Amino acid sequence: MRLLQSYVQDRWYTAPNEGVPLLDATTGELVAAVSSEGLDFAAALEHARSVGGPALRALTFHERAGVLKALGQAILEKKDDLYALSTRTGATRSDSWIDIEGGAGVLMSYASKGRRELPNGTVFLDGDPEPLDRKGAFSGQHLYVPLRGAAVHINAFNFPCWGMLEKLAPALLAGVPAIVKPASQTAYLTEAAFRLIVESDVLPAGAVQLVCGSVGDLFDHLTGQDCVGFTGSARTARQLRAHESVVANSVRFTAEADSLNCSVLGPTSGPGTPEFDLYLDEVVKEMTMKAGQKCTAIRRALVPAPLVDAALDGLRDRLAAVTVGNPASAEVQMGPLASTAQRDEVRDAVELLSGATKVVYGGELLSLVDADAAKGAFFGPTLLLSTDADRSEVHEVEAFGPVSTVVPYDSIDDAVGLAARGGGSLVASVFSADPDAVRELTLGLASHHGRILVVDETSAPSSTGHGSPLPNLVHGGPGRAGGGEELGGIRGVLHYMQRTAVQGSPDALTAITGRFVAGAERRTGEPHPFRRTFDELSVGDTLVTGSRSISLDDIERFADLSGDHFYAHMDEEAAKKSPIFKGRVAHGYFVLSAAAGLFVWPDPGPVLANYGLEHLRFVQPVYPGDELHVVLTCKEKSPRHGAGYGEVSWDTQVINQNDEVVAAYDVLTMVATTDAANG
Repeated sequence: MRLLQSYVQDRWYTAPNEGVPLLDATTGELVAAVSSEGLDFAAALEHARSVGGPALRALTFHERAGVLKALGQAILEKKDDLYALSTRTGATRSDSWIDIEGGAGVLMSYASKGRRELPNGTVFLDGDPEPLDRKGAFSGQHLYVPLRGAAVHINAFNFPCWGMLEKLAPALLAGVPAIVKPASQTAYLTEAAFRLIVESDVLPAGAVQLVCGSVGDLFDHLTGQDCVGFTGSARTARQLRAHESVVANSVRFTAEADSLNCSVLGPTSGPGTPEFDLYLDEVVKEMTMKAGQKCTAIRRALVPAPLVDAALDGLRDRLAAVTVGNPASAEVQMGPLASTAQRDEVRDAVELLSGATKVVYGGELLSLVDADAAKGAFFGPTLLLSTDADRSEVHEVEAFGPVSTVVPYDSIDDAVGLAARGGGSLVASVFSADPDAVRELTLGLASHHGRILVVDETSAPSSTGHGSPLPNLVHGGPGRAGGGEELGGIRGVLHYMQRTAVQGSPDALTAITGRFVAGAERRTGEPHPFRRTFDELSVGDTLVTGSRSISLDDIERFADLSGDHFYAHMDEEAAKKSPIFKGRVAHGYFVLSAAAGLFVWPDPGPVLANYGLEHLRFVQPVYPGDELHVVLTCKEKSPRHGAGYGEVSWDTQVINQNDEVVAAYDVLTMVATTDAANG
């Protein structure tokens, strides 16, 4: 027997006692033991805050994204070792794919989003500056910075790899170190994956720690700069959320708890429609994948009352084709539950449901492939039918296993009301091709669910399924589901950061944020900004161009060249009748082109390309005879390490002879670094 080790203060730790035994879910054989006895949890937290935090904050978002990518690759390179161990948790190959490769995929997804959606810096700006006076001398800006504490991640037993990695990805990208505490019964797989993270040697010291066993007095030492991410039962979430330190210090607490998720078959999606068969397939898949041990599984299948008999027949046929047994066998589609204790909990839950339901399929195991029911934690797929939808049990008791209850409904309002009886859920799904039903159901369900999947014949081939959280969408739900949100792309990153409103002069805000704020000092002078390399440019460097007169001939030639003969450009009388114009006006896109002609440096130089415009607004009409010039200011710089260039955005204002801004936008360019320009 091997005693699992914890990883604290950048070294592996072995508890001095024998620990709690962990058994193979299929055979009942001893796999490992787990204990955290003797760990100094206060020291672990302090190590995260004083060593891991500063090291992560010294990296830019893009550098942290590179770390996530490297971690994902490290997991994938050794995935076969993890697959072999995952079988002992009761997971089939397809179950393990979601857990192992799906977890690595979350790391890779966040690495990509970090590179694309976050600046190559350490501060994330929330929105545009807010002018706070009429003179432009006082402004405000919301910004995010990393919390200066630790993220404590308490994970569930059902996804030992994915559960760890989906929490680590946004925390590390935010610049916050993490302490991972896996559920004990499958901690041997988490420990193996964590070893790959440590062995990759890409994370700075103190960035991650692992606790195998209980959390001891860790919660006693939490501060307002720490945060907790919990996945597990709603009951445990309530207990932890009420901990004295959590309450006293307003510790951020995100819970992703069990819930009575539902799937609704649309009123017109009867036998013979693609959506009917898709619905039955999805219910069976969610019952049997991971042996139903998913917080997102379908617990209540809401079916129009006239379609219940047909739905039950179809579900029974599909469940009869599911092979249960040793997950290491290629023919097995569903393995055991994670432990005999978990099996007994499911059995007890089905008994609690018996007063409000009847068993229409399952209830006992008839046969197993390459397994002994007396040794493993097996529980057969069990389909229940609600005999009284008003009874509370169906909407309150969750059998966390391969169990689902068909609940008849009479109308869309009835379905929405029944779904809400769950008290808040992670996910609901709707199977229908009727746009009116889809809209009514979705908007009715939304207030009680964190995610809603709508499936029809068109989306089905691409759909990731009812029970699959995605890194770019929020994972969580209101009420019983925990009231939190995980993942959600950059939303998940911001959970680990503090949003602060900063007020000051435009110069002060420019210095703090690294982004030019209107009213800040503009520095003019030679050479032309487009002749400066990325390294030579500074935020605030400005070009004020000469002017150009716009003629009627310019407008007509642009109309002929572009094919844009909109009346406001070509018909004087029609333009005058407009409530907007006084007569013919220049095309907005001609104004942009003319502006470029004023500020672009024509010769080859550090500016390599223009790759877009942002925040474009045409503020004032431009009439024949107007004189235009441009004020072009280096607004923001974003380095691209190793690329030979960086990205520069330019605050661009096109101004007429009356000092009125007629167009405003940001020009986005790629500018060579000094080394690349000279090399």
